[in-house]
Amino acid sequence: MFSHRILGERWYNVKRQKNNGKTHYWSKRVKKDITLKKKKKKYCAVGGQALIEGVMMMGQKGAAVSLRKPDGTLNTTMKSFVRARDKHKWLGLPFIRGMVNLVESQVFGFKCMTQSAESAFEDIDESGEKTKFDIWLEEKLGDKMMGAITTIGTVLGIGLAFIIFAWLPTWLFGALNNMTGGELDGFKALFEGLLRVAIFVGYMFAMSRLPDIRRVFMYHGAEHKTIFCYEAKKDLTVENVRRQSRLHPRCGTSFIFLTIALSIAVSALVLFFFPGLKDHNGLWIAVKLIMLPLIVSVGYELIQLAGRYQNVFTHALILPGLWMQKLTTVEPEDAMIEVAITALKAAEGLLPPEEITVEEPIPEEINMRILPEL
Repeated sequence: MFSHRILGERWYNVKRQKNNGKTHYWSKRVKKDITLKKKKKKYCAVGGQALIEGVMMMGQKGAAVSLRKPDGTLNTTMKSFVRARDKHKWLGLPFIRGMVNLVESQVFGFKCMTQSAESAFEDIDESGEKTKFDIWLEEKLGDKMMGAITTIGTVLGIGLAFIIFAWLPTWLFGALNNMTGGELDGFKALFEGLLRVAIFVGYMFAMSRLPDIRRVFMYHGAEHKTIFCYEAKKDLTVENVRRQSRLHPRCGTSFIFLTIALSIAVSALVLFFFPGLKDHNGLWIAVKLIMLPLIVSVGYELIQLAGRYQNVFTHALILPGLWMQKLTTVEPEDAMIEVAITALKAAEGLLPPEEITVEEPIPEEINMRILPEL
């Protein structure tokens, strides 16, 4: 028996063998709403992040960071990480957990990125000639030099992001609206949102052209492929992982796009009820910042929904983010896939303890959850 679909209906062509040896075919039409059917996807609670020459994976046993050192060897470490919702259950409730998880992931991701930067550049530090400024920094900061540099860069990055994504769109709209004599008053939220999208896409395109960033995007692709392979319950081999897609629905890129789309809708709604806000740029920017936690929380729940279910609605939610991932992910090398596989195995307790280093002191109750039980 086989089937085909015609305009949302399913026809079954049935073959039956008669007593006289002749074969007869007929069709039986069964009406079935295909487009609205909710199909649950295979889902697992594994997530990750691409690092400088490495990958971080978060799994059932904790957080694992696997880095390719300058000499080509792999260094895998388990890091102490306890979610706030493990201590306070109410922080894990829907529409609260989104903002909490975002802050946690940013802080923890920053620590992992700092570790990967130190690992990637340690060979350069040993062989390269040091300037007087380098020597002065080492004397003043010592082992904390890389962390201090990364912190300064992060603070500057946050400030620049505020100027580009919050202040600049509002200022540009005000200037353009004044030039047209106020004809664009009704398009303020849409204009600012589309400008943010254009800035984000342009920035990512420019970053993807840089060789060092491109390698990070390749590790990003390796992370996605490995998670896809694990979700499909296939053996974690380089061959199996290589066949998977590098575009994942739960990626942060999809989340950013969805957040921007929600901000356009929410901003339009707020301006509809409070039209006077568009005449006060400072107050309008403050209102947008206040609304950000709500928008992030709703976006997080929608991304989780898209990760669990596959239908027309969830596909529409993640489609722009999947397009954007064609910039933020690149087909990885086999060596990069090996790094991602190692990190995921460690995070899920599938790696022998002797292949893992625990660099941080971990409390006993957390240690039992993180370390593999072999």
